[in-house]
Amino acid sequence: MSTLLRLVYAAVFACALTAAQARDADDLVVGFAADVSSLDPHFLNAVPNVAAAAHIFDALVHVDPDGKLVPGLALSWQAVDPTTWEFKLRRGVKFHDGSEFTAEDVVFSLDRPAKVVNSPGPFTSYTRQIAAKQVVDAYTVRLKTPAPYGPLPLDLTTIYMVSKKAAAQASTEDFNAGRAAVGTGPFKFVAFRRGESIELARNDAYWGGKPAWQRVTLRLLTNDAARTAALLAGDVDAIEAVPTPDIARFKSNPAFRLEQKVSWRTIFWQMDLSRDQTPFVTDKAGRPLPHNPLRDLRVRQALSKAINRQALVERTMEGLAIATGNIVIPGIVGHVDALAPEPYDLAGAKRLLAEAGYPDGFALTLHGPNNRYVNDEQVVQTVAQMLTRAGIATRVETMPLSSYFGRARAGEFSFALLGWGSLAGDSALRSLLATPNPDIGWGGFNWGRYSNAELDKLVRAALGETDAARRADFAGRAVQLAMAERALIPLYHQYATWVMRKGLAYRARVDEFTLAQFFHPQ
Repeated sequence: MSTLLRLVYAAVFACALTAAQARDADDLVVGFAADVSSLDPHFLNAVPNVAAAAHIFDALVHVDPDGKLVPGLALSWQAVDPTTWEFKLRRGVKFHDGSEFTAEDVVFSLDRPAKVVNSPGPFTSYTRQIAAKQVVDAYTVRLKTPAPYGPLPLDLTTIYMVSKKAAAQASTEDFNAGRAAVGTGPFKFVAFRRGESIELARNDAYWGGKPAWQRVTLRLLTNDAARTAALLAGDVDAIEAVPTPDIARFKSNPAFRLEQKVSWRTIFWQMDLSRDQTPFVTDKAGRPLPHNPLRDLRVRQALSKAINRQALVERTMEGLAIATGNIVIPGIVGHVDALAPEPYDLAGAKRLLAEAGYPDGFALTLHGPNNRYVNDEQVVQTVAQMLTRAGIATRVETMPLSSYFGRARAGEFSFALLGWGSLAGDSALRSLLATPNPDIGWGGFNWGRYSNAELDKLVRAALGETDAARRADFAGRAVQLAMAERALIPLYHQYATWVMRKGLAYRARVDEFTLAQFFHPQ
């Protein structure tokens, strides 16, 4: 680095420290990398929304930084018989309006996800398996399932408890405006400026201990350069999803602290596997094909072989990812050690395309978000170049998450980038690949409309197991079947990275959540 550049960086860092010191010591400003579409905790099952809601609301069960289940609003839980789970609630917990949290609020909160209208990603896969809810007393709830169901406590980490009193007649917009955003969480709602920021005030009566910060601002900085610039300028105290080109600079500078962890998120391609003609696959002249080639296993295998995952990880992701052939990360239910990443095999890809009747390939548009996952737009561009070498004429179209998810759910795309984080493979498959069934909440994110009765059977068997070893066996078999079918094409598990100014500490989380209550002065 030149002397001049060192002086420039030194001046920027000095300004950053001065700006941070000028703010009240009780204030924390954090830069979020993805947009938050709503503060209704039951509207969209996506990490940015869920993480934002976790500042205001609580779940019955919490997840620690390593992915372990820990008590939340429920002090304990147990299966009292094969189809009944009992949850003992904390006593004395108050909502932000001073009213008491009781079992009635639990029942209301578990009923509500099925009633939310126009959800682009519903939470019902976590609630529809509950057949009955029984209030034993004000601090005890029993949840009954039609059959034995092991992962219910894990499911309930994602369902936030809302106030029945405040939300009984509330719409999603009432939450966004703050009228219904009455939780038991560490912070109280102050303001939500869509696309800009979320402002919060400390809940001094929080059951989990008073947070270090009196005021918190979550700034929605979806542009990588803008997020880095805000930290360098001292406009924010910490940022998530640090752009990969900036990591080495932050790592080596004592003015900042960096935290990293392999996250639970798998990045993959989801394909239209249901329609006989799909909108973004044509011949190379732009004419519709008589049949959707993505429905042919050989074509899906060819596309997977044409992707050089190691190059993608090393170059596009700059080493901040791990190539995978799995749905979920190592160490959790459903990960199959034998499923190695698909080896790069360009000749094999071309051979399979020819066997499938496409010796000259076809034309394909790749869709993806440009402000959701680490380097997402660059990943789409890189994979498009790789597929081009196999004979696929590619186009790329990326867009903000606010547009992308709605269009993907509507089935507008043929080949789309998606990321999914889960602490269990069977739960992931239930949402991503199980035959869509809104009556039981399955397939809520199965936007490619894949359907396989054998997979459904294995997922059902895994979810119905309370024995850990048997559940892992069924879940692993389901994952192996899905991968053999190339029901989706996994790429890698991404790293989660946070950078904060000197004097702050934050423990990296496997779930990628950025939670202001866990930032502390060092």
